[in-house]
Amino acid sequence: MSERSIAILSAALLLGGCSLIPDYRQPPSPTAAQYPQGPAYGAAVAPTTPMPAGWQTLFHDPALQQLINGALMNNRDLRVAALNVQAFQAQYRIQRADLFPAVSANGTGSRQRIPGIGPSKARINASYSATLGISAYELDFFGRVRSLTDQAMLNYLATEEARRSAEISLVANVANAYLTWRADQELLELTRQTLAADEESLRLTLRTSTTGKVSALDSIQAQTSVDSTRASLARYTRQVARDVNALTLLVGAPVDDSLPGRPLASDLVARVPAGLPSQLLQRRPDIVQAEYKLQAANANIGAARAAFFPSITLTANAGTTSLQMSGLFKGGSGTWTFQPQINLPIFNAGSLRASLDYAKLQKDITVAQYEKSIQAAFQEVADGLAARQTYNDQLAAQRAFVQASQDYYTLAEHRYRIGVDSHLVFLDAQRSLYGAQQGLITDRLAQLIAEVNLYTALGGAWEAQPTPMSISQK
Repeated sequence: MSERSIAILSAALLLGGCSLIPDYRQPPSPTAAQYPQGPAYGAAVAPTTPMPAGWQTLFHDPALQQLINGALMNNRDLRVAALNVQAFQAQYRIQRADLFPAVSANGTGSRQRIPGIGPSKARINASYSATLGISAYELDFFGRVRSLTDQAMLNYLATEEARRSAEISLVANVANAYLTWRADQELLELTRQTLAADEESLRLTLRTSTTGKVSALDSIQAQTSVDSTRASLARYTRQVARDVNALTLLVGAPVDDSLPGRPLASDLVARVPAGLPSQLLQRRPDIVQAEYKLQAANANIGAARAAFFPSITLTANAGTTSLQMSGLFKGGSGTWTFQPQINLPIFNAGSLRASLDYAKLQKDITVAQYEKSIQAAFQEVADGLAARQTYNDQLAAQRAFVQASQDYYTLAEHRYRIGVDSHLVFLDAQRSLYGAQQGLITDRLAQLIAEVNLYTALGGAWEAQPTPMSISQK
């Protein structure tokens, strides 16, 4: 090979490594370095307990773990998310194939009868050929094809993060639906017990009304209490059935409504340690996905820039041709074609400039979306931390309220039985106790759901996750 040929080849290889993609710089975080502090958040302390490594260590109910495992295998939305990952991976492979020449082999043969004119006889023309070559292969001197390949790869990685985000959301949705189901079951059982007490009170009231010891008003009040509790019983029965239906949809398989489980308690969901830095948000799948999309938009700018420069495509093939099939591979039948083509944009009415401006605007939009995802995540975590502290205080107060209502009910019942107080006082104590017990179950459910949502807001499992790659890292 001559020195001139070596120089030309070296220049081509050098140009082939050229890239017009702008240097990527991660936008600064638009949130504070630490989460808010104040009366709603409790004292800010450094975490002293290890953080859960996955949802298996977060939930302590075997029945819930069984349902989550079933959902991860059968949920259709998660299945669609996984298939989307495979679809974007296929698109990346399609785009990446443009970096290499596509070699194809072709074989053709034709026979044509041409009728004679005048005294000439009809004749048959035959032609056979076999070729091997490449067609319209673009020499990527300015990195247009490579920029599009990088964009496709980053979109594929973003889709994988979207799948992870969908998985975390599914785990949280199943947990919240399960906890709601258990809470409604407890409310249903509480309503049954209250209805039994109301019916017993009604029987006693009707029995004593015949002796003239209670008025007709007392009997009506006792009956209204029974009717009201019956309405609540029907409502909670319906709600429990709807909870099972919601769980069935999430799990993607039938759910046994008699599935044994633990009652709602504070240890049903592991607590996320306090004192976490806001940088932990950078590992959330939706934020990683947003950054991959930002990098993809950045790579698209490189492709738009490269469109201003000439593009060179090559078409070349070599083979053999003959008028007879038997002579197709004989000496002297060889043929070749070399057809380079260069396209130099001269005038396009500003189309290329507009395309570049559009690519830059898309990147600016993606930056804003990336920053918004961080801000939204910061709010979710801050809300979760506030909910933790305030629900602890609220539960303590509600437990005290239940105990006071129980004491009030016991005393009112005793005083009513001995004729000191009216039935109206006893009925008020009964309703107060029922409402306080309902409130305790509802508050306990809200606290557990808040803990699950905080776990989700922090990105789910805390095992080490890959950070987004820049173009220079690949």
